[in-house]
Amino acid sequence: MFKIEIIPYKLRFKKPAGTSRGIYTDHQIWYVVFRDDEYPTHFGIGECAPLHDLSCDFDAGYADRLAGFCRITEQEQQINTELLREHSSILFGLETAMRHYRQRLWQLWDTPFSRGETGITINGLIWMGEFREMMQQIEAKLEKGFGCIKLKIGAIDFEKELALLRFIRSHYSAREVELRVDANGAFSSGEAMERLHRLAELDIHSIEQPIRAGQWKEMALLCGSSPIPVALDEELIGIHPPAEKRKMLESIRPQYIILKPTLHGGLSGCNEWIELANELGIGWWVTSALESNIGLNCIAQWCATLNSPLPQGLGTGSLYTNNIPLPLEIRGDRLWFEPTGVFPGLKEFHNEEE
Repeated sequence: MFKIEIIPYKLRFKKPAGTSRGIYTDHQIWYVVFRDDEYPTHFGIGECAPLHDLSCDFDAGYADRLAGFCRITEQEQQINTELLREHSSILFGLETAMRHYRQRLWQLWDTPFSRGETGITINGLIWMGEFREMMQQIEAKLEKGFGCIKLKIGAIDFEKELALLRFIRSHYSAREVELRVDANGAFSSGEAMERLHRLAELDIHSIEQPIRAGQWKEMALLCGSSPIPVALDEELIGIHPPAEKRKMLESIRPQYIILKPTLHGGLSGCNEWIELANELGIGWWVTSALESNIGLNCIAQWCATLNSPLPQGLGTGSLYTNNIPLPLEIRGDRLWFEPTGVFPGLKEFHNEEE
């Protein structure tokens, strides 16, 4: 029998993180801890890390709702996936805690990654900022040997963003460095196609969410005629029943979808997306969504079971000053897990000021 403890925790960014939806300086999350009644040292921990301006399951009543679902999970001694289907971040946190509790190890699955034998190839993420700051990020990622660079666009002048991409292409061919861009819905429907053609001149691998979510007809037209493969991200948020997932994918027919367990239905929901994508011939890759190392560890270890050949988006664990220490390390362009490393105890999951 297990009981569940909820630990609020505020992650603090090393420096403000710019996105198309604003600037983050901190990130409020909740850890859920499964504790064994008979063996106090036996625990499993997961992370509920909604994004306040993006998650479909976040509002002012989030903490109370989380507490209610934890009580139900305690009573049933299992996760009610159908009950939690529409609460992605809560479901992911509980799924992670249950996996950790049952495995009794931080190696949540048995793979070459969890055994420390191989790393997961990841993209180098360039955060939004001023032109010079973004250029410095690009140069640093290239020096570290990243073979895939992902540039968030839509925050500065489009001509300047093209200049950043031209800088990379002036030094590295598409065969040497893969370029991805993420517009986060920043383009209008009217301007999107012209911008896609200009981006195509730079051998861009793909563009995430060129226009805002919810415009299925317009997005379908873009996916059908874009010179650059289109990947859907925000478009997946809030779509939970399998029939609705199929309807959206069949209506839009994207080239790729991007899967984030915190936003897209937890691990179980993302597995549904993958099954449908494979059936429809749609590519996919996995990305974290500003979780701490607890969430990142679960996403990475789950991702390693999927054997995707594409670079994944799993490099956000180094953003925080007070991240929970786990032996996850980026070497070159790969994320590695060291199973013989030092792992945290429960006392490390409380903020210093609390």
